[in-house]
Amino acid sequence: MQITIAPMELWDIDGVMEIEYASFAIPWSREAFEEELINNKHAVYIVAKQGNKVIGYGGMWKVLEEGHITNIAVHPDFRRMRVGYAIVEALTQIAKNKGIGSMTLEVRENNIAAQGLYRKFGFEVVGRRKKYYADNNEDALIMTMVMIN
Repeated sequence: MQITIAPMELWDIDGVMEIEYASFAIPWSREAFEEELINNKHAVYIVAKQGNKVIGYGGMWKVLEEGHITNIAVHPDFRRMRVGYAIVEALTQIAKNKGIGSMTLEVRENNIAAQGLYRKFGFEVVGRRKKYYADNNEDALIMTMVMIN
């Protein structure tokens, strides 16, 4: 399967929203993505595409020398096909290119698949946010990776 990774553009948001609603109990709004793309100078968002179809996306904020991954999601029809891996790999490379020294993210305690993916890149659990997720009060694990340049 041929996957293309590219910066997220406003016209990609329709595809992003389809994935967002299929993936999360409390999805981000279209306006939130528009705000990130138009007004957040610290934000970097990318999409994974097969042809012209958005099949995944990811984003991060650059805060000082740290990259904070805000979200990663893959369309249900394309999960377990290394799309998530390609997104994390691209975000990691962007972070290195921007001189970011470490990356961090929150992941659901029960999302073992995502935790495994992040571990492949060197992320380690460094903490917990109790009742972080509003839909079910699930804890979030805080995972961090120190960048090796």
